[in-house]
Amino acid sequence: MSTAEAQQCGSPVGRQRVGFIGLGVMGRPMVQHLLAAGHDLHLWARRPQTLAGLSATVHDTPAALGAACPVVFTMITSSADVEQVALGAQGLKHGMAPGSVLVDCSTIAPAAARRIAGQLAQGGIHLLDAPVSGGVQGAIDATLAIMAGGEADVLERVRPLLACFGQRIVHIGPNGAGQVAKACNQMIMVAAIEAVAEAMRLAAASGVDCGKVRQALAGGSAASRVLEIMGQRMVDRDFSAGIEARLHHKDFGLVLEAARQSGVAVPLTAIVAQQLNALMAQGWGKDDTASLLRVLESG
Repeated sequence: MSTAEAQQCGSPVGRQRVGFIGLGVMGRPMVQHLLAAGHDLHLWARRPQTLAGLSATVHDTPAALGAACPVVFTMITSSADVEQVALGAQGLKHGMAPGSVLVDCSTIAPAAARRIAGQLAQGGIHLLDAPVSGGVQGAIDATLAIMAGGEADVLERVRPLLACFGQRIVHIGPNGAGQVAKACNQMIMVAAIEAVAEAMRLAAASGVDCGKVRQALAGGSAASRVLEIMGQRMVDRDFSAGIEARLHHKDFGLVLEAARQSGVAVPLTAIVAQQLNALMAQGWGKDDTASLLRVLESG
């Protein structure tokens, strides 16, 4: 990160004590951006081995971390995990002071985000549900898109920290709205991956060079980041995980439940969800979602 970028995300003048929980493939580069900006990092991890190589203060419990930091970020997998870290017996709510902010960058159910926000508010703690899009490379490059639900003035307080991860930071609405926006993002993105897989399957079955088809499509109205990245993975047959497909499978469960609660018909999403179910049944959950091509090939 350059000096200008560091200053933009609140350092060195705005050095802050910042907590972070969730050092997976997305969370670790996010932490490294905060460290590069000069912030005072405080960490807790369920698996201590994930802390290796990071210059930060380590705490024994989320509550202890929360007591040390006015702003805490979480980047973990499921609604249940976030609720446990935020509200459990040793959870953040037992340490965070009134006026402090939990910024949850995980992808969870909108209803769960609203439930957590309500529980934290009883102690005067603010929640921003601020899921991100851009994948591992976006986390590494600090180019994530950030969709925030919560109070607008609270978002402005932490915007300099969020700017360490990405520059497109949009306030969507009240708590839960950020997660609704992320659900919409996942619907479009994974449906596009399925469309690319079907196109590559048709090209191959027709005896046509998939690489050249992708090259041609990239110059026309079908061009997209999904075609660029996932299409190339399919051409190369590189199914090693960027983001593991099981996470998109989890996200689609959240999408379908949100649609059910809202009474919204999502026929295309339902079909893509079935393809993800088939992917999981084949044992490819820890591979890349480009494996949707393999689902078509095995059908």
